[in-house]
Amino acid sequence: MERKNLATYDICELQEHFKKTFHDSPDLYFYEMKRNDSSILFVYLKNLVDFNVLNQTILPTIIDKTEDCNVNFDELISQLPTTLSSLTGKLDEVTIKLLEGYVFLFYPMADRGLLINIGKKVERSLEKAETESLVFGPKISFTESLSTNISIIRQNIVSEDLCTEKMSVGKKNETEIRLVYLKGMADEEIVQSIRDKVNSLQVDDILDTSVLAQLIEDNSYSIFPQYVQTELPDRVTYSVERGMVAIFVDRSPMVLLGPASLFNFFESTEDVYMRWNMGSFIRFLRYLTMFLSVLLTPAYVAIITYHYEMIPSTLLVSLGESRSKVPFTPIFEALLLEVMIELLREAGARLPTKVGQTMGIVGGIVLGQAAVEAGFTSNILIIVVALSALGSFTAPSYLMGTAVRVIRFPILILAGIWGGIGISFGLCFLLIHLIRLTSIGVPYLKPIYPFNKEHAINTVFRMPIHLIRNNPDKRGFFSIRHHKSQDIDE
Repeated sequence: MERKNLATYDICELQEHFKKTFHDSPDLYFYEMKRNDSSILFVYLKNLVDFNVLNQTILPTIIDKTEDCNVNFDELISQLPTTLSSLTGKLDEVTIKLLEGYVFLFYPMADRGLLINIGKKVERSLEKAETESLVFGPKISFTESLSTNISIIRQNIVSEDLCTEKMSVGKKNETEIRLVYLKGMADEEIVQSIRDKVNSLQVDDILDTSVLAQLIEDNSYSIFPQYVQTELPDRVTYSVERGMVAIFVDRSPMVLLGPASLFNFFESTEDVYMRWNMGSFIRFLRYLTMFLSVLLTPAYVAIITYHYEMIPSTLLVSLGESRSKVPFTPIFEALLLEVMIELLREAGARLPTKVGQTMGIVGGIVLGQAAVEAGFTSNILIIVVALSALGSFTAPSYLMGTAVRVIRFPILILAGIWGGIGISFGLCFLLIHLIRLTSIGVPYLKPIYPFNKEHAINTVFRMPIHLIRNNPDKRGFFSIRHHKSQDIDE
């Protein structure tokens, strides 16, 4: 039976125990300090501790205070330059702390050992955002360090109402999670729902916020993301101040924001930095291009295949000449080009930046021209598919843009089979799914369904900033409690 108490071990037995526990890892280091007839043992993992702190501050202090080999741990803790020190008699706790960058000091004559935190965390400095580029506004992004990310939010939101709840997930590799929200703005029912979802997780490890989002979604089978993922501190600040809850995960530069509606994925903090009329135009343009991205290619296939009487006669002649050399049906022709566009996009994203941009532009031009000359497709369809692809790239959220591109394929197939009826069937199925979908129990189409006139106008258009700031009803847009009370009143 394995012994759990440090008092039952001597130095040799303790060394053998740690060697067995860490599988004779070359990073495990033992340093034995002789003191008259006894010894003091130091144990740590070399690649996790800061050697400058260990050699210049910790060791000199311990040597000075243990010259007579009469170790008083309480007095020693008060003399150490770091406040992150603690006493323990449990062997399991020592094992966990060694993995976090602690140095363990063991004295056989005592019933407890001393843990000193001098961990050295590897983290990058604050850099410009890569996945969410902005023309206006702050340019820094979050890093993989949870403490750094929380400090950024603390600097942006200087309020005693800012809550940062600590949670942990993971059986084998415990990961720290923080819930960040403003007391009084965020709905307590939403916060409690997130707590329950996180606490109920039975997983070995959380690799990233994207993994956590998939585990705590209301509908894990939906293609639509149910949490906004962002790496921009200003977007998190803006959302938290409006009543949303931010979820930070250690070792991840992305932050989850919820509850999220479909329209949050088409909003950008850049809309706020611009003048309201410019921001409204760009936001409306995103909605329009996303709608066209889903319908443009399926509409072309349906009209060419079943409803060619809808085309003006002059344009019908041009279409006939364009398709005269194409041996394939419109549905096969469209699917071929759509797959080609997706291959170019995926290849460009995986290659280095400069090479990927060049390959995307040159590859698109060369393949498109070659496909027309070889008779694989018509030049008009190339224009339609290119416009659809450009429309899907206008979404500020990468996940939502990808979802729109995937949705286009089943609607395209339905258009090729049943024409306009197939498109209508596909859109009706999509609308029913969106109406039933929720994010932390909140309708995904809010404020369109259930309908709220004032919030709906501010969602589709970016209203003047002075109206939003002076109106607490607008400022509390994401407050679920506010919506519930309003629904009851109505």
